[in-house]
Amino acid sequence: MQQPPDDSGDWVSASGIPLKSYYMAEDIPSGHQKVLNAAPGEAPFHRGSYPTGYRTKPWRIFQLSGFGKPEDENERIQFLLEQGETGFIMEHDRNTADHLYNVDHPEVLARREDVGLTGAVMQSVRDIDICMKDLPIETSYGHAGGAVVQHAPFALAGYWTVAKQRGFDLSRLPGTGQSDFFLTYLGCVTKQQIPTDAGLRFNADIMEFCDQHLPRWVPVSIAGYNGADSGLNAPQELGALFANAVEYLEEIKRRGTMPIARAARACGGVSFRMSMDIFEEASKLRAARLMWTQLLSERYDVHDPKVSNLRIHCVTAGSRMTYQQPINNIVRGTLMGLAAALGGVQSLGVSGYDEALSIPSEHAHQMSVRIQQVLQEETNIAAVTDPLGGSYYIETLTAQLIERAWAFFDEIQEQGGFLAALDSGWMHQKATENQHKEFMAQSDGTQKIIGVTDHTDDISPFEVDGFMGVDDAFDVALARLEEVKRTRHEKAAGSAMRELETVLRSDRNIMPAMMTALECEVTLGEVGDIYRDAFGDWATPIQT
Repeated sequence: MQQPPDDSGDWVSASGIPLKSYYMAEDIPSGHQKVLNAAPGEAPFHRGSYPTGYRTKPWRIFQLSGFGKPEDENERIQFLLEQGETGFIMEHDRNTADHLYNVDHPEVLARREDVGLTGAVMQSVRDIDICMKDLPIETSYGHAGGAVVQHAPFALAGYWTVAKQRGFDLSRLPGTGQSDFFLTYLGCVTKQQIPTDAGLRFNADIMEFCDQHLPRWVPVSIAGYNGADSGLNAPQELGALFANAVEYLEEIKRRGTMPIARAARACGGVSFRMSMDIFEEASKLRAARLMWTQLLSERYDVHDPKVSNLRIHCVTAGSRMTYQQPINNIVRGTLMGLAAALGGVQSLGVSGYDEALSIPSEHAHQMSVRIQQVLQEETNIAAVTDPLGGSYYIETLTAQLIERAWAFFDEIQEQGGFLAALDSGWMHQKATENQHKEFMAQSDGTQKIIGVTDHTDDISPFEVDGFMGVDDAFDVALARLEEVKRTRHEKAAGSAMRELETVLRSDRNIMPAMMTALECEVTLGEVGDIYRDAFGDWATPIQT
């Protein structure tokens, strides 16, 4: 059927896919029509991971939380669990953790007032122990922190060491790490970090260690979220995420240390960003599951449904939370959460409505939980799995995202692979181009943001003061650092540091030595110094 004339202008999705005014069966590409009859829970899984969907497996409410001192973060996590959160995410202070600096490092001293604003300061296993006090780690799905590659071994080893000290069997411990390349190599490039090839080694080491000792732990979680919030559009987020996964799988294949199917399982838990184009975002999750099945079957001959069934966590776009008229962000968080639910997410975090102003307040965090509870319990979303399945529009959009995502994946391979695309700055250029397009679209009125570009008169009586955390995080962290160094078994710590450096300069797995280092109370900054001596710093690409 021929599309009738459309006088309403040229409409596109958020990623630039042209949109018709309506869709018919013949709009669905023939290649995609072949999978339409697959049921949820069946390969290629675009219709959902389980046949019964949310009827039997509600998505996990999984909020990012952390600020100030370890006890402040512990208090907030306890609060969220009391409010109905069903998993928890620990956040380490990024001023120290991202660079592996102690608080007495000159770069941290220069901005001491910022310490604790982006997570709790955790420089030793003692700090991590305080943060984990009374948390139900044996029954709740925990995220140990370690969002960035070079910090992940320290954060994971700290969490696992505390669990061991409390008598837990690591083989039964549930949880996840992240160890993400997108955050500090693309979105928030730090002053000092290890080169990308060393980061790949670390992540492969973590995968091997978990395969041997922590079978219920997800070793790494590829965070497409951080790529998207840096500027990558939906198909680019998909293509880059799977290009990252290929780096892990090829490295494990080269090593020959674990079956490729188990390696795929280890990196088959991923994170996406949910933004405001509801149908494109929901279709993105459907596309991701299908692409993962394709990648494993066609490139690695892996057909085990337990492996090819992608596990997806989503966070609503923090970059879409505005400081102007911040109460509007409650609506935005709800709509983005709805998109994730319609797409079949398995765990979800909703950004706080005051996130553009401050660390999320207790009320904002509570509202983020309540948004998800309302979606789960009041909307009947849980009744039907993949309610969008079969829609001419959704199936066409899913197919178009897949086509464009594989094209971007191929472009990355032409650059030499995901790590090479980061090292050269090519990925940064792609993200920057999109950022510029979005800025121009907002400037010329093509993209409207309520309260920012349009309807800017705010007559609301409500005000949001913002919550800036605590003001003693630096002083307490410095005192605790000095206490650790004064009271630890210095000979054991020194021996552990020497062994860690020896391992780093070899091809042995880093994690046993890192576990010993944390047990001997080696500090974050000391680990960072060993890294810098062994690997040097990443040559940050500079675009001219």
